[in-house]
Amino acid sequence: MPDVTRLIEAAQMGDRQAATDLLPLVYDELRKLAAAKMAGEAPGHTLDATALVHEAYVRLVGDRPFADRKHFFRVAAEAMRQILIDHARQKRRIRHGGDRERVPLSDVVAAEAPAEALLALDEALDRFAARDPVKAELVKLRYFAGLSEKEAAAALGISRATASRFWAYARAWLINALDEKTE
Repeated sequence: MPDVTRLIEAAQMGDRQAATDLLPLVYDELRKLAAAKMAGEAPGHTLDATALVHEAYVRLVGDRPFADRKHFFRVAAEAMRQILIDHARQKRRIRHGGDRERVPLSDVVAAEAPAEALLALDEALDRFAARDPVKAELVKLRYFAGLSEKEAAAALGISRATASRFWAYARAWLINALDEKTE
């Protein structure tokens, strides 16, 4: 989709019309990413997929350079992750029920992931990213952006078999890291 790449570049150079023209072209894909992630959030979440898309889009258009369309969507997934993490941190505060216990990843059901479990996962994921950034990026794309194994592999430029191995390793590492933290 060369129009998307061209508009991304123009928007980065400050062209407000390009930024306006870009949103309709990427909105459906961003909405799909956001809806997949929001489906994994607890019922009654104060953010919805539309709000998540709009917040992520505002963070995306501006001073951040993108190499291509794939890079744009990878950064979009990261922006959505950060928005959800910021929201979870706010919920963790004492006045928002901050005294809740951490739950290991192995006990987390995606549809009922509490803010505390999301924050614990984020901390573990940051440690994991320092060790293995590609595998951590795969986790972000799969868990936070809701991409399938095939879609995440394509976004990272790796084979599906490699993505499958990376995913198995990353899950095991994160489960172990979260279990150690709760002991």
